[in-house]
Parts: sequence; structure tokens; C-alpha cells
Amino acid sequence: MAAVNTDPNIGAPLALATSDGSALVPYSGPGGTIADISKVAPPDRISVYEVRPGDTLSEIADMFGVSVNTIIWANNLKSTRDVHPGDMLIILPVSGIEHMVVKGDTLKSIAKKYRADATEIAQFNGLDPETPLVVGSKIIIPGGEVATPIPSRTGAGIRFSSGRVIYEPYLGGSGPAQPGYYDNPLPGGIITQSIHGWNAVDIGAPRGTPIHAAAGGTVIVARSNGAWNGGYGNYVVITHDNNTETLYAHMTHAIVSPGQAVLGGQVIGYVGMTGMATGPHLHFEVRGAKNPFAQCPVGSICSPQ
Repeated sequence: MAAVNTDPNIGAPLALATSDGSALVPYSGPGGTIADISKVAPPDRISVYEVRPGDTLSEIADMFGVSVNTIIWANNLKSTRDVHPGDMLIILPVSGIEHMVVKGDTLKSIAKKYRADATEIAQFNGLDPETPLVVGSKIIIPGGEVATPIPSRTGAGIRFSSGRVIYEPYLGGSGPAQPGYYDNPLPGGIITQSIHGWNAVDIGAPRGTPIHAAAGGTVIVARSNGAWNGGYGNYVVITHDNNTETLYAHMTHAIVSPGQAVLGGQVIGYVGMTGMATGPHLHFEVRGAKNPFAQCPVGSICSPQ
């Protein structure tokens, strides 16, 4: 497996941001590939960690600056004790903030407050979007962050509960544009949701439509176990030579394996609706660069820009 990622011994653990006394807020998204790598990767990458003798889930969570629940949800663990030496854990960005519903709250208003997605909140908590929320109930906000505006000479900025500050218009793990680098992972697909979550767009197509690698690289994650996997369902992550990653979620199944080199345009899986999906589509994320579909209007068949 290609190693481009985070050393698990990244220094003193950071204090987790909490909500209502529960540590549920991640400091940043994922970081890279297998453990025991000295190079420190950018903070918006997927990480794969091999559990070592003596590790506990809370210690692993501290290593990566995420919550214990992040790891439990992403790896479908039964409990905090359900980790064993040699296990490979995926460290995903899908964490949650625990929110207690107050009078006047709606899914839309909560999503706006935490820079999250109302549909994802409803699906994650098993809520009917047409039914009013119950005052006093607690819900989890997948991927939510507490953000406050701050002034900046370079434009509007956001300071998150993690202390992280961004000054760009894209959510999650964006970065500079890479014109011409990425090909269309789903040619002929229709943009069904614009930038959301971790610098992602949704591209709709019939179930079983081939999904292509947007650029050449090495597969670092390939999940086809039909599990929740942090809401991604069956998904693939590819690391590229421009120091970015692309993620392809909700597949029926992946047809590549971790460590496999792939070419741009190579079929890596098929459109499905596994995980947190209400219809067949590709959830396409770019980590470390601008999503090439960021300017594409919803409802369009759009080429990468």
C-alpha cells in the first residue's frame, strides 16, 4: 500500500471540542494512509491506521484529533473495545456534533448553524424531514462544525471549533484549482447537489453505471462490505501525484483494491446507493484541491473545469 500519510505519533493529543459534555467534534478531516509514516500529510486526507498492541480507541482518536464516535461510526465497531492489534481502521471526516433541539429549530436552521447538510442530518438520525423536531431531543450533526465569522484583509473567514481558520468558499478539504488534472468520473452524469460536506458534489446516474478514476494514482481505501462506513457505504479513495485525494462513495461495489495503481479513466466501481444515499448517485470528493465541478449548476451535465 502506498504510504503518503500521517505518522500516528503526531505529538501531544489535542483537547477535543465538545458539545453538551460529549466529545464529538473533529479537529480536521482525515489524513492519508497507513500508520508509522514519518511524513505529516495535510489535514484533509483519509487515514488508514493499523492498531498496535496496547492501543485503545480513545488514544487512537487523540492521535488523529477526532472523536471516538468518528472511528466507531466509520468502521462499524460494536463498542470502544472492539479493536484488536492488526485491525485496519479508517479515520473518516464524518464526525458529529451533538445538538439539543430547542424551540424554533428546523433541520434547515440546524444545518446552517453547523455548516452541515439537512438531508444528511435527517438520514443519519432517522428523521422525517416533514415532521417537526421534538424539543429537548438530541440529534447528531454528521460532519458538523461550530463556526464563527472573523474579519480578514483577504475576505470573509471562518474560525471553527477546532481553531482551524479558512478563507475560501468551499467546505471541507478544498484547495487551489488544478485545471485539466481531473477527468469526469461519471461521464454523462447529472449534477444533483453542488458543493457540500468535504468539498463534494453529487452526480446522478442509473444504478450500475461505471465510475472512473478522475486521475491516475494509487488506491488507499476500497470498501465493498455493504456497511455504513461513516455514511459513504461502499467507496474508494485514490491518492494522486499532485498531493491530492479523490473519494468515490455510494458504490454498488468497488472493483479495485488498496495498494493498486490505477490509470485516469479506469473503471473502479459502479454507481449505487449504499450508505447515506436516497437514490443512485456518485458522491465525489476532492481533498487538497478545488473540486473541478464546483461551478457546475445543479441539473446540468457538466465537464470538469
